[in-house]
Amino acid sequence: MRPDAADSRTVALADIEAAAARIADIVVRTPVISSPTLGDVAGHPVGLKLEGLQPTGSFKVRGAASRILAGSRPTGVVTASTGNHGRATAHVARQLGIPATVLVSDNVPAGKVAALRAMGCDLEVGGTSQAEALVRAQALADQHGLTVVHPFDDPLVVAGQGTIGLEVVEQVPETTTLLVPLSGGGLLAGILVAVEARRPDVRVVGVSMDGGAVMAASLVAGRPVDLDEVDSLADSLQGGIGLDNTNTWPIVRDLVDEVVLVDEDAIWAAMRFAFDEHRLVLEGGGAVGIAALLAGAVDVDGPVTIVCSGSNAEPDQVAALALAHPRPT
Repeated sequence: MRPDAADSRTVALADIEAAAARIADIVVRTPVISSPTLGDVAGHPVGLKLEGLQPTGSFKVRGAASRILAGSRPTGVVTASTGNHGRATAHVARQLGIPATVLVSDNVPAGKVAALRAMGCDLEVGGTSQAEALVRAQALADQHGLTVVHPFDDPLVVAGQGTIGLEVVEQVPETTTLLVPLSGGGLLAGILVAVEARRPDVRVVGVSMDGGAVMAASLVAGRPVDLDEVDSLADSLQGGIGLDNTNTWPIVRDLVDEVVLVDEDAIWAAMRFAFDEHRLVLEGGGAVGIAALLAGAVDVDGPVTIVCSGSNAEPDQVAALALAHPRPT
């Protein structure tokens, strides 16, 4: 950590603890299950933190609830998403009787678009990237007085995601390595702050796909960069971090121990493993931690916990998993 790192952070442990209290009635305290077969692979016990058991199928409900429930209740919310965050925002808004508008790009898979439509939100589909959708979301917020629920670069959202870190260190105190999916960094940043405060000895590793991993490329460059979105089984990890990122970038830059990338075959193998061994349906982005362990992309020297961040796999993927078919193309 750089000497001045703490001064640049917009999220502290107290913010995460406040978020935990704020969202307690909306989110699930998800379990950690043991994976003996992964333990054999790693040579150490391995636990899976099952965020796919949240009411919208991913961890994103934590950050959305934290943002929407902070302060006075908004009259309406708007967001841009690769699918899971939009679904989470729409769910929380519906629980509170608040109108929600969600913008997604043409890259968002059909199953996630259908799930959003079923939530009853005002849905707009179009454009080539999440970054474009975010610009449109801000314009709608300015025009109609809506509250923006950013998918990651917001201290309240980061604090909500950080509640996972609080739970992991309580549920699995023996953890020495924690594997966390990485995209815009909201999940990883929140967990990093929580774990550094509660268990600074735990090694936290971010995991992403090997195509279009913007945060990983930004860490190499030493500054936020843009990359084109690349088709991937880990579609929920697509999207940029924003060249003006002020929340997740500095936290990830200063606190993450390592970032590893996994390819599409490794991601599919992890999805297959989760289904075959545990009858768990994981979307690609939710399975990258398992992929990293199975592929030998990360070295471990003690008990491991893997955040399995979402279960919203596409129907053709679920069918292929059930029938032991090769991954859909």
